[in-house]
Amino acid sequence: MIKLAVDAMGGDNAPASVVAGVERARNEFNDVEFILFGDEAKVRAVLKNDERITLKQADEVITMNDEPVKAVRKKKTSSMVMAANAVKEGEADALFSCGNTGALLASGLLIVGRIRGIVRPGLLSTLPVISLKGGSFNLLDSGANADSKPEQLYQYALLGKYYAETVRGIKNPRIGLLNNGEEPHKGSKLTVAAHQLIAADASINFVGNVESRAIVSGVCDVVVADGFTGNAVLKSMEGTASACMHLLKDAVLDGGIAGKLGAMLMGKSLNKVKVMMDQSQYGGAVLLGVKAPVVKAHGSSDARAVYATIKQIRDMINGEMLPRFNQFFAAQRAAQKEETASHAE
Repeated sequence: MIKLAVDAMGGDNAPASVVAGVERARNEFNDVEFILFGDEAKVRAVLKNDERITLKQADEVITMNDEPVKAVRKKKTSSMVMAANAVKEGEADALFSCGNTGALLASGLLIVGRIRGIVRPGLLSTLPVISLKGGSFNLLDSGANADSKPEQLYQYALLGKYYAETVRGIKNPRIGLLNNGEEPHKGSKLTVAAHQLIAADASINFVGNVESRAIVSGVCDVVVADGFTGNAVLKSMEGTASACMHLLKDAVLDGGIAGKLGAMLMGKSLNKVKVMMDQSQYGGAVLLGVKAPVVKAHGSSDARAVYATIKQIRDMINGEMLPRFNQFFAAQRAAQKEETASHAE
């Protein structure tokens, strides 16, 4: 049985949307149990059925305005910190929150802990491919580390590869390095060095550098970037998608009777585009490189988005993503130790 620790107080619509999403997931998946941390009175007020749901009182809440690391260290009885400690102590298999992103990343690093051998965990987001066929791609790092080293980007390529294989079911996923040109020698010192490291690993299906204009067309399954650049791309895509939908809506409303009639006739097609551009359907952002799944959904998530994120976490655990991570990096450490010993001789 999978046990999921949930920060029931995180997010703009908590606890109502969080509880509604949890109950929908509970009703669909009979192999998942939930531990909800938060103000028990407020949570119970919106809970319809507590089957496979345990409530634990949390006296504090980490708000969106709190300084992340300070909040994690000082607010020991907050819903997020208590949920993270439940994962650390083995009471739960994964941590989920719609709350403060920085605080959740700090909880993952400081409480859950990183996998031995990982330089710095990265944040993986799933974004839509804009085409009639649909689809999605992963972006890693999408905001955990503003400054990165080539070794980190190489590890992100490996982490993204295993995520795409175990969670999304993609065999030999295509890995691309985000850059300002396709040529191997282009880019910053960071991307040039990272390109060399990734290309040297034969286990990675590396398609080379990819430009930001190409990633939405599905040229690769995983896009590797430093956290500053990745987050800028993520926010740009979110803003563009939102602006396009508003422009389309305004065009219909300003088009008079003809515009409204056209929208009615194209209703199914327009709805398909809307669904295609809805990032929440793919779940939340995953902190990869820590000892257990730590997943962040958008602060404005509704019950549907919460449900989608829980489904994503369930797929991660059932796909045995973490055991594969641990096995690979343990083997890598052993190989490095053996190489060091041979040089010493």
